[in-house]
Amino acid sequence: MDDCLFCRIIRGEIPSAKVYEDDRVYAFRDINPQAPVHVLVVPKAHYKNVSDCAGKDPGLTGYVFKACTDIARAEGLENGFRLTTNNGPDACQSVEHMHVHILGGAKLTDKMG
Repeated sequence: MDDCLFCRIIRGEIPSAKVYEDDRVYAFRDINPQAPVHVLVVPKAHYKNVSDCAGKDPGLTGYVFKACTDIARAEGLENGFRLTTNNGPDACQSVEHMHVHILGGAKLTDKMG
């Protein structure tokens, strides 16, 4: 998608603090971090949200989550981390491109909402 924020970041049209990249995913630091480590992991292929991706390419969905665990390990999150993805407007999904947040680096609150 030409006007998608994350597609533009993946293409290098918008700068980002890249953490990881391979042929299927791109990961970068969130510009408004909610934890000491806050990385976004996005598939390079455009899917509106996790439901869209899982329905059309379930293997890619699994690949994204595997990449998240590898990135969390590389970021030194040995004591744990949180993976979260917002799916649709009621979940406050702000960018309509499937993405997973990796949060860690400190004890996180147990409150989820």
